[in-house]
Amino acid sequence: MGITRWLKRRSAEVPAFDRQDVADAVERITALNPRLRLAARYQQKLAPKTGEALAYIRELVEGLPAFREASAACWSTDCCIRTCFATAEEVSAALSGATTLRDFFDSNPLAQEAYAVLGMTRTERHTLGVAAAGDSVRTDVAQTTYSFSEHQFRMCALTEAALREEIVGRMLDQLAIHGMARIATKLSKRDTLKQEIALLKTRQRLLESKGQGIGAVVGGGAEPAIGELAKLNAQIAQNDVELARLSEATGTLERQLDILIGVVGDVRKLLRVDYRCVRLSRMNVVLQDDDVAGDEIELASASVPGDPPLVRTFMLVRIARASIGPTRNLLDVAERFL
Repeated sequence: MGITRWLKRRSAEVPAFDRQDVADAVERITALNPRLRLAARYQQKLAPKTGEALAYIRELVEGLPAFREASAACWSTDCCIRTCFATAEEVSAALSGATTLRDFFDSNPLAQEAYAVLGMTRTERHTLGVAAAGDSVRTDVAQTTYSFSEHQFRMCALTEAALREEIVGRMLDQLAIHGMARIATKLSKRDTLKQEIALLKTRQRLLESKGQGIGAVVGGGAEPAIGELAKLNAQIAQNDVELARLSEATGTLERQLDILIGVVGDVRKLLRVDYRCVRLSRMNVVLQDDDVAGDEIELASASVPGDPPLVRTFMLVRIARASIGPTRNLLDVAERFL
């Protein structure tokens, strides 16, 4: 390799910790647990895995489906919007009832449209339905039907690029949350062991004195079984060893930083988008036969950590300000039922 080409390649290969986007990502990840910034060289240690995670997340976000127009008018022409909303009126109600959208347009009075993420709960029902079988009609055909509920618009931006960039940031935040949860799990286990050891040592003292409370003075009560003291001593020693190991593993900022680095390195397992392509009828029944008319729909879903974890179907949408109906007065609504 010539010296000129070598120098060009060296200049192009910027170390991860020298890249501004990676440095910003490191600061965002540690912002949720700022004590980690006290660890020695935390930027340089986090940067390599963060750079890899950032590249993966950007690729994931860039690969998300294209934006769709979300409006009541599009319900009859866009099969994806029609699949996710039962009626055009349901689209209007979801848009008009979204506080996030109203706040966005109130904060951006000149904006005529918003780019947002529409999240939904997808429900699959397996039932028996009606289907043609040659010249006859069967009423016991197994069918799968999709329905969508809990429509939410939780994130808005002025442009498509700005929304995608915000999604990248939220995914970095999720890695930080995963990291804190993993550290907290280990710390919680350590604290539990502390309590267990304290109880065992108290029990040991009671057994060694062959009594409980005043029984150690005046006697009474059953004496400990043969070998019980040795068993307790062995259990205490085992717990002491485990406590020391866990304390060494999680008791320092450096080790906690190592745990976070491990979580960031697991980004491909922790953050993913699953796609499912289905052909649906106008009633959202999954179609199997090739000769039955239907619409090809691609559904994107993301896992939301929690207890229990959730799976939410989502799509990227563009919403015109004119699609947001006026805020309804609660008194006017109540009058309709009087």
